[in-house]
Amino acid sequence: MIVKNQTVISHFILRGLPIPPEHEHLFYALFLAMYLTTILGNLLIIILILLDSHLHTPMYFFLSNLSFSDFCFASVTMPKLLQNMQSQDPFISYAGCLTQMYFFIFFGNMENFLLVVMAYDRYVAICSPLHYTSTMSPKLCVCMVVLSWVLNMLNSMLHTLLLSRLSFCKDNVIQHFFCDTSALLKLACSDIFINELVIFILAGPIILIPFSLIIVSYVQIVCSILKVSSARVIHKVFSTCGSHLSVVSLFYGAIIGLYLCPSTNKSTVKETVMAMMYTVVTPMMNPFIYSLRNRDMKEALLRVLRKKKICL
Repeated sequence: MIVKNQTVISHFILRGLPIPPEHEHLFYALFLAMYLTTILGNLLIIILILLDSHLHTPMYFFLSNLSFSDFCFASVTMPKLLQNMQSQDPFISYAGCLTQMYFFIFFGNMENFLLVVMAYDRYVAICSPLHYTSTMSPKLCVCMVVLSWVLNMLNSMLHTLLLSRLSFCKDNVIQHFFCDTSALLKLACSDIFINELVIFILAGPIILIPFSLIIVSYVQIVCSILKVSSARVIHKVFSTCGSHLSVVSLFYGAIIGLYLCPSTNKSTVKETVMAMMYTVVTPMMNPFIYSLRNRDMKEALLRVLRKKKICL
């Protein structure tokens, strides 16, 4: 029995962003600056956490993983977008498209899982401070992060394998700036029922359950601090959780705007803009949020700079 390759086309064409030709150079410079800011900002956070022993705590262990995930998440789509804008070569190979989709799903969901873990860390620190050290043990922290990586790896592989079995016969123009799952399914000329069923079964819980757990954690935190009469303690709690809440608002706000509030017309402009929000803007803003709003990060940077001066 001969099994034929169902993929007739060998490459896709990424439509890219709806930018007028006369403004492409301006937007190219803007996106390049945003990407470099994302890379350098998240690298700085990772390096500070590695070098400063004061930051070797569960909270900053999770933050270093979040920064690494943001670093990779932005690198999945931005280099190809910048290349296409500069060279006017919108082609991406079939294998390259599936690879991009795999890592996009993986690191996108990884941030989702890490935000939940960080919310749990804040919940234990505020609601059970006396048991924080024993509860958030190094072993538990590593296990939660490893579990997040494994679950996301399996989920991404499942979606990629299911999409690889589809046929793409005629239209190979992707109405997006990266290989998004929904955009690829629209181009398939074979039955996509299984793909849509798996997305319906898995995608909802993967987004809604973590978001619900974050909400529950912060409801418990608010209820706990309302019992405290000290304004200083309340201010300290909100300053501690403020950075995480800002990141959660950015990330889930973009996803809810994209998937739960569909556009009333057929234009893809809104979808493209919202996708830019959580693939480019959120990873870029995270380092600013955690460095500018976080006293520990500022002090760690000063300590590292002082050590460097002493060594010189």
